Amino acid sequence: MTTKSDGAGAPIGYDPSQFPAFAVTVDIVILTMSDGALHMLLVRRGEAPFKGMWAIPGGFKRPNETLHEAARRELAEETGVDVPTLLTQFGAYGDPGRDPRINVVTVAYLAVLRDVGTIVAGTDAADALLVPVGDVRSEKLDLAFDHLQIVRDAVDRARVELEVTGIATAFVGPTFTLAELRAVYEATWGVELDAANFRRSVVAEDGWVIPTGRRTQPGPAGGRPAELYRAGRAWKHGGPIHRLPRTTERN
Repeated sequence: MTTKSDGAGAPIGYDPSQFPAFAVTVDIVILTMSDGALHMLLVRRGEAPFKGMWAIPGGFKRPNETLHEAARRELAEETGVDVPTLLTQFGAYGDPGRDPRINVVTVAYLAVLRDVGTIVAGTDAADALLVPVGDVRSEKLDLAFDHLQIVRDAVDRARVELEVTGIATAFVGPTFTLAELRAVYEATWGVELDAANFRRSVVAEDGWVIPTGRRTQPGPAGGRPAELYRAGRAWKHGGPIHRLPRTTERN
């Protein structure tokens, strides 16, 4: 076989059939906070293989689209959810036999949403809903393919991102209470944080949170409404607190 190059194209005589066939898929882990707990978006597979089992939204990349375009399309088709924020690649998985149909390499994406909006199952998904991440990680739900490992890696990535980026603010709205922000760290890291120490960490230093001068609506139980804050510029350079040792974490 000659290896002579024809400009920027494939070498003359190049025969792709000499190489094993494989496919590329994308899988998208969507994390959000619901009722003070970390949740993720799953779909129930409507077709074989693993028909009826839960899985991460995703599917095959088309030849004429980028990985990012494939991720957004598959997510919208299977769940009705659009991701206006940045999708972040965090891993690739290609172990032999991970997909019984063909040799498949998948590229995994992570996105954090404050509100996933209306979830509507579509294409080859029989159902789609938010489930607690804790139920997935503790294997209360059986996931298709190697999606359990992908979920675990995604949560580990989110835990690191809380320390080095401003990802915590993506979980909350434009304005938020300190309790809501603290709940993000507690749910993602699996720890309990002292409220007073957390407040000192994010309020004492300039630039993390900025008081809006407004408060939440009074609750049915009464009491003083919580103060509302907005994110400052410091989040562009990291996070205000660091993760506690793993030995203190809850599962």
